[in-house]
Amino acid sequence: MKTLKLVVVIGLFLATSFVGNSNNNPFWGATGHRTIGKIAEDYLSGKSKRKIAELLDGQSLALVSTFGDDIKSDKRYNDFYTWHYVNMPFDVKYEDSEKNEKGDLVSGIEKCKAVIVDKNASKEDKAFYLKMLVHLIGDLHQPMHVGRYEDKGGNDIQVRWFNDGTNLHSVWDSKMIESFNMTFTELADNTDKISKEQVAYLQKGTIADWANETQQLAIKVYGSAEVGEKLSYNYMYENFGLVRSQLQIGGIRLAYVLNTLFS
Repeated sequence: MKTLKLVVVIGLFLATSFVGNSNNNPFWGATGHRTIGKIAEDYLSGKSKRKIAELLDGQSLALVSTFGDDIKSDKRYNDFYTWHYVNMPFDVKYEDSEKNEKGDLVSGIEKCKAVIVDKNASKEDKAFYLKMLVHLIGDLHQPMHVGRYEDKGGNDIQVRWFNDGTNLHSVWDSKMIESFNMTFTELADNTDKISKEQVAYLQKGTIADWANETQQLAIKVYGSAEVGEKLSYNYMYENFGLVRSQLQIGGIRLAYVLNTLFS
């Protein structure tokens, strides 16, 4: 999508809007991921809800949304680690970028989709990759997950959040969300009201298109802070609108992907 169109859509959402390589922190943080899962549930078709409930044994998308992070402590799942991010130069789109042979965020999502629709895949495998898909669609909409290789998606950019030392990636994953002090249900219940036409617009494009779009936001995020800078109320005021917008867009697109898979 065109960057200009993206900014226009975000502007319609929020009057306060903003107009990796490896990561040792939670991706979006649990609250962010659960918010995306909860938002997605409101856009699912009845058929999708029934099939998802069957695969997940009644567990909600919000509950399973952190699965991708939960398994990182288990060495059996090390092969999935690179799926949480994609790094590419800012002047290169995903389709033209050098691919990680271990997989990346875009290829990981496509793999999840393929297993879910595979008639020969077991229920156990389908459920595993469905949980991963829910998580990865969330990661796809956190700007620092489409950040620069050389600073590990902002993890090596040290800043201060109020009086605490942290990094730019963590600020966008969780620090702003924590400071806003809403539960995931409260965040999901207080998204901006948008039209069916806006929803349809947001659901256009491919996974790669969405990665390219997030990359454009990452460029803005990199320009929003200096190394060592103390970020506090003003940074929150200028940028939390974009966080909320990305959570909402992530939920809407997750529902679209699931409705397509389970149609």
